Amino acid sequence: MGGVSRRAFAVAALSAFTMAPAASAAPVSASEPPVRRAAAGMRGMWLATVAGRDWPTRAGLGAAEQRAELVEHLDNAVRHRLNTVFLQVRPTADALWPSPYEPWSQYLSGSQGRDPGWDPLGTAVEEAHARGLELHAWFNPYRVSLHDDPSHLVPAHPARRHPDWVVPYGGKLYYNPGLPEVRAFVQDAMLDAVEKYAVDGVHFDDYFYPYPVTGESFDDGVAFSTFGSGFGSRADWRRDNIDRLVRETAARVRKARPSARFGVSPFGVWRNAATDERGSDTRAGVQTYDDLYADTRKWVREGWLDYVVPQLYWSIGQNGADYAKLLPWWAEVAEGSRTQLYVGEALYKTGAPAQPAAWQDPAEMSRHLTLAARHPQVRGHVFFSAKDVAEDRGGAMARLAADHYTLPAAAPR
Repeated sequence: MGGVSRRAFAVAALSAFTMAPAASAAPVSASEPPVRRAAAGMRGMWLATVAGRDWPTRAGLGAAEQRAELVEHLDNAVRHRLNTVFLQVRPTADALWPSPYEPWSQYLSGSQGRDPGWDPLGTAVEEAHARGLELHAWFNPYRVSLHDDPSHLVPAHPARRHPDWVVPYGGKLYYNPGLPEVRAFVQDAMLDAVEKYAVDGVHFDDYFYPYPVTGESFDDGVAFSTFGSGFGSRADWRRDNIDRLVRETAARVRKARPSARFGVSPFGVWRNAATDERGSDTRAGVQTYDDLYADTRKWVREGWLDYVVPQLYWSIGQNGADYAKLLPWWAEVAEGSRTQLYVGEALYKTGAPAQPAAWQDPAEMSRHLTLAARHPQVRGHVFFSAKDVAEDRGGAMARLAADHYTLPAAAPR
C-alpha cells in the first residue's frame, strides 16, 4: 500500500506511456405515492488506516476522538448513499482489534503494541450495522512494515521471533509467501478477527508479492530450493503460493463465518494482450500475473472469490490503460462465474491538481458508472477512498450520487 496510499502504484504502473440511474417505481394508483424501493448493488468505499491515510487523522488521538472520527466516516457513507465500508484492520502485520497473534497498530496510539483503550473493529461493525452499512474487514496479508529495520518492531512481534520468515525489499519488510508456516500464520491472524466479529466480508488489497522495485530482487531463493521442486520456474512456484493463500483463505472464511463474503481488489491489469492473447488491450508496466504473481483471472474463473474489485484507476480514453477497454475485459472474465464483479474507482484523482485534464472534470466519475451500466456483469463500484468521499473535490461524488444513486442503497448481495 506504499507509504501513504496503495493506489499510488496505479500511476507508476504505466511505464510505456453501479449503477445506472434508477427510476422511481410507478405508483400503485393515482391516489398513492410512489413506492421508493432500495437499489441493489455494491456502493462501497475503502477506509484506509496505513500511515493514517484516511483515519485516524493523527496517531495518538484519544479513544473518544478516534471513535468520533470513525463514526463520521460511516455517516459520510450514509450521506452519499453508499452501503459498504471496507475498513483496513491489518495494514502492516498489526491489528485494529485485540489480537493474540499481532500487536496493536501504531496508527492508533502512535506506538506499536500500545492498547488504544478501545476496540476499533468491534465498534466499526456495531456502528456500521446500526446505519444499515456492511462492514468488510480489509487485510494486507504479507506486508510487515513500511521500514526495513526489524529492531523498530516491538520485541514480541512475530517477525522478530521468526526472522527467517521476513524478507527486506524496497525499504520495507515482508513475510515470505513461499513459506508454508507463514501462509498458515497470516491466515490464523486474519481469521481471528473473522471468528470474533460479525464482519460482512473479508477483503484483500493488491499486495501479494510486492510491487517490483528497479534493481532489486525478492530474496526467496532458500524457500524456492526447499519447496519449489516440481515447478517449471520460480514464477510458477510463486503464483502457486498465492493461489494457495487465496484458496485456503476462502475455505476458512466460509467455515468460520458462512455469511461473510471473501473478495480481492487487484491492480486492474491481469496481463497485457501483447504478453498473453487472453489479456487486456493495455500497455501497463505492471501485470499482476507476472509481477505480483497473482493470477487474478484464474481466481475469478475458478470461483474462489465471492467478489473481485479490480482497481480501474484510469480515465476513459487514457492512453495505455483505457477504462473503457478494461471494463469490458473484466466483465467478460466475470461472465458465467460465481464471482461478482465490482469496479474499483479512483475517486482520489478527481479534482487533484497533479492529475491530467480528464480528472479535472467532475463528470468523469459519473461517466464511469454510466459506461458500467451497459455491462450487466458489473454489480457495483467501490471508491478510493473515505477521505476523498468526505472532501468531494469539485463535487464529483455529489454529481455521481445525483446521477446514479437516487434511491437508497440496499445490501449489495
